[in-house]
Amino acid sequence: MNVFAYDRTAAVDYARRWAFDRNPRYYDFSPVGGDCTSFVSQCLYAGCGVMNYSPVYGWYYISASQRTASWSSAGYLYNFLTDNASVGPFGSALGPFGTTDPAPAAVQPGDVVQLRNSQGVYYHSLLVVDVTDGVRVAGHSMDVWNKPLPLYTAATAVRYIHIGGYRNW
Repeated sequence: MNVFAYDRTAAVDYARRWAFDRNPRYYDFSPVGGDCTSFVSQCLYAGCGVMNYSPVYGWYYISASQRTASWSSAGYLYNFLTDNASVGPFGSALGPFGTTDPAPAAVQPGDVVQLRNSQGVYYHSLLVVDVTDGVRVAGHSMDVWNKPLPLYTAATAVRYIHIGGYRNW
């Protein structure tokens, strides 16, 4: 199995294109709990072009009814990315941090940030699109592009997933 560089520019470009719209190739999960993690998964896929079709613990989308939980659920996406030793994108966990804490030096555009609520549940996924002047993000559910992370005042903490690359056969 080979390791390849994740195309951060492609992921951010995808986020820019679809931040305020929906790609018709993917189901819009907004009416059934939110589209945030599906949007981030789409961005990740734009940056690597490889899905992991392992049942249950993989990361893939064929249709709304043929997908893994990791494609559209914040907690499952975190588990997949930080535990993945097989095909597809992989990353390392950074955090938790406060919402106004400076981002760790490792955080780059194309990485993932997830927000935690007051019950301790990570409920929202966003794509990092800029780190020049603080962390700025793009996301769905509450559609945003280049929004400063500290404006998410309802979040009690954040965690980052630094995407290290992707694997393919």
